[in-house]
Amino acid sequence: MEWLLPYILFLHVMGAILAFGPTYAYSIIGAMGGREPQHANFGMRVTARIGTALVYPLAIFQGVTGLALIIVGGFSVMDRAWLVLGIVLYVIALVYALTVQRSALNRVIELSSAPPPPDAPPGPPPELAAAVRMVQRGGMMLGVLILVIVFLMVVKPGF
Repeated sequence: MEWLLPYILFLHVMGAILAFGPTYAYSIIGAMGGREPQHANFGMRVTARIGTALVYPLAIFQGVTGLALIIVGGFSVMDRAWLVLGIVLYVIALVYALTVQRSALNRVIELSSAPPPPDAPPGPPPELAAAVRMVQRGGMMLGVLILVIVFLMVVKPGF
């Protein structure tokens, strides 16, 4: 079955590009929403839809193709610390994205779905501002995790 290896590797690399590439645009969408609050809810809904339709399914696919690479390639995972670390970081990122980050993003969408009452003080309500900060921090953490995982998979440092 070794002949399958290049095809699985192709699927794994393409999956990574398609799954994680769009996530680096989330900060641009969020920043634009911050500058144009009347469009912020739409931007967050776009971000959520990209996550649901593209990022989450393909992120899970990454685990499947990664496991297939290990099995078909006959790699000994425990002999490669970089691979063990990459897998651990992948699981952390996936669990965080599917639970905490998705929930926080949905909370921002919920809180920004209706205009503020006419007598509300200027600026976003404190709960919305806190939810936005949580999404921003989570997005930065996930971006760094993806960067580290890709580094480990490409460079394969010998530690």
